[in-house]
Amino acid sequence: MKTRACPRGPRAEAAAARLLLLAWAVLQVAGASGTADVVVAYNLTWKSTNFKTILEWEPKPINHVYTVQISPRLGNWKSKCFYTTDTECDLTDEIVNDVHQTYQARVFSYPADATDYSGEPPFTNSPEFIPYIETKLGQPTIQSFKQVGTELNVIVQDARTLVKVNGTFLSLRDVFGKDLSYTLYYWKASSTGKKTAKTNTNEFLIDVDEGQNYCFSVQAGIPSRKANQKSPESPIECTSHEKEMFLVIGIVVLVVIIFTIILSVSLYKCRKVRARQSGKESTPLNAA
Repeated sequence: MKTRACPRGPRAEAAAARLLLLAWAVLQVAGASGTADVVVAYNLTWKSTNFKTILEWEPKPINHVYTVQISPRLGNWKSKCFYTTDTECDLTDEIVNDVHQTYQARVFSYPADATDYSGEPPFTNSPEFIPYIETKLGQPTIQSFKQVGTELNVIVQDARTLVKVNGTFLSLRDVFGKDLSYTLYYWKASSTGKKTAKTNTNEFLIDVDEGQNYCFSVQAGIPSRKANQKSPESPIECTSHEKEMFLVIGIVVLVVIIFTIILSVSLYKCRKVRARQSGKESTPLNAA
């Protein structure tokens, strides 16, 4: 006798579908078990001034840690700041090797117990970064200034960078050359009207009104850039004829005091010598 096959009804198909769905869910949970508590980094930002370069990102970690990698274009990735709970990583020592190169970084997220982690960690790529074009210029420093008659001389001190050549740290002028310029803003101390002067060197020599005090500040700039062209202005410095006058008077008074002391000591010694000589001359007469 032949046995008839049972027809496949709707209930059997529904049970099979539920079984497949359950299997898929189990696989998803198993695959995600290593990254369930990992938050991917976002808002990756380069912060760089005078080539001191730090990569920043969000969020602050709770149950995870970060590792950063950096690479020049078409280069190899290098890991930095391993399993850190910080949200920044100093990458200066990598980018100063070639400030004209294009760099990219990426931030990996790992569970807090990273030693037990297996699998591909999620990561976020940073924007590309070209140090020579994008590093900001730091606030310049006025090294010295002097006003003599109708001439004001101002010398700007170049900031040192962390860029090295043959073991020597380079200045901004060494790195940028003639691309770097300085602008001097100056005005009479009794006025608010500003004038400007520019130079591709580190020295200003400008004509001013004799007998007037002047205030001034300087600003570094790279005119060829499309962005980050200018630095913050330096602290304001001012000339002062009154100070110069007091200095001259003080020097004169000091010289007069020193001369008076020397003269007094010399006169005192002369009197003692004369007194001794007078005593020697009078001794034989008394004896007679």
